[in-house]
Amino acid sequence: MSIHLFNIRSPEWKALRQKLTPTFTSGKMKTMFSGLLKCSDYMIDFLQKEAQVGSDIDIKEILASFTTDVIGSTAFGVECNSFDESHNEFRKQGRGLFKANFLRTLKVILVFNFPDLAHKLGIRGNPSTQDFFANVVKQTMEHRAKNNIRRNDFLQILIDMNQNHKEGEKPFSFEEIVANTILFFIAGFDTSSTTMNFTLFELARHPEIQEKARQEIKKILEKYNGEVTYESLKEMTYLQQCIDESQRKFPPVVSLGRVCMKDYHLRKTDVIIEKGTQVAVSTFGLGMDPGYFPDPEKFDPERFSPAAKANRHPYLHIPFGEGPRNCIGSRFGLMQTRIGLVRLLTNFKFTLSAKTQLPLTFGNRTLLLKSNETLYLKAENI
Repeated sequence: MSIHLFNIRSPEWKALRQKLTPTFTSGKMKTMFSGLLKCSDYMIDFLQKEAQVGSDIDIKEILASFTTDVIGSTAFGVECNSFDESHNEFRKQGRGLFKANFLRTLKVILVFNFPDLAHKLGIRGNPSTQDFFANVVKQTMEHRAKNNIRRNDFLQILIDMNQNHKEGEKPFSFEEIVANTILFFIAGFDTSSTTMNFTLFELARHPEIQEKARQEIKKILEKYNGEVTYESLKEMTYLQQCIDESQRKFPPVVSLGRVCMKDYHLRKTDVIIEKGTQVAVSTFGLGMDPGYFPDPEKFDPERFSPAAKANRHPYLHIPFGEGPRNCIGSRFGLMQTRIGLVRLLTNFKFTLSAKTQLPLTFGNRTLLLKSNETLYLKAENI
């Protein structure tokens, strides 16, 4: 099962991208917004109990449960209740998708970068996980059709697109629907939880920055009668600077794969990248290059103020990629990240637990950035 935007080539890619793009418009994001807020309620309720007893909180696990609930609800129409059920099957499958070992990493490289070869060799990224999600999608689609049920979620959008496709336009196959719900899970689950994880880690280490972000949130929410809305999040510019700076230091995806579409001469060199060459762009390398970002180990959200960004090439910071192959779900991912951080910062003050071992070190067996150390935080109810 490999028919999704990560690993198909033109012209099939272009046709699929055009079909999927309408699912990530601002209007579609707004229809999913209330569902994300509901998922954040579960997280806040759970964390309030942990804060009361002064627990050392594995914040990554908390955020992974939140994003599992969000993706389960918005992509598959399933209420996961990850905070009530520690052995929830969606959480189990999510862990399985991102658990790294040499063989799995090799499979991922083949499936995503050499899909034709992977297909010929009969290699599937994770058969048991794909079968699990295929079964969930099948049961959900059958249940909705039988009971005339509609939901404001990604799966419903795909169903509607199939039912209302234009004349002469090929509808999605079941395999395509499943593949793209899995893509939605991959894109929204680990990347967003990783961004929130490292953002809270840095805010816990820098209480003055944390408080500045909290005061901005408080001031803007007062304009909206204390309610977190889609529009209010867009006004929280300093919070976004904190997110951007976190993604500079800790990009969720450390390398972006591209294929050179025509011969390209690198300026000021004799190097020519030939058409068809596989190119890996190191987002981690760009973000930590002192030539572009002086004192790169320092966490400084002012690097992403409007004035600072205006004096820097925009492609030096590309956590979601750039160009026609950029992440189609970036708007959704940022919405999820902002909701999570806003709810957390308005309800808790965070400090670093003594259990967290510094400095952080990182594994090299996956394209997704993961620290070898567990990030433990202390949360204080506000």
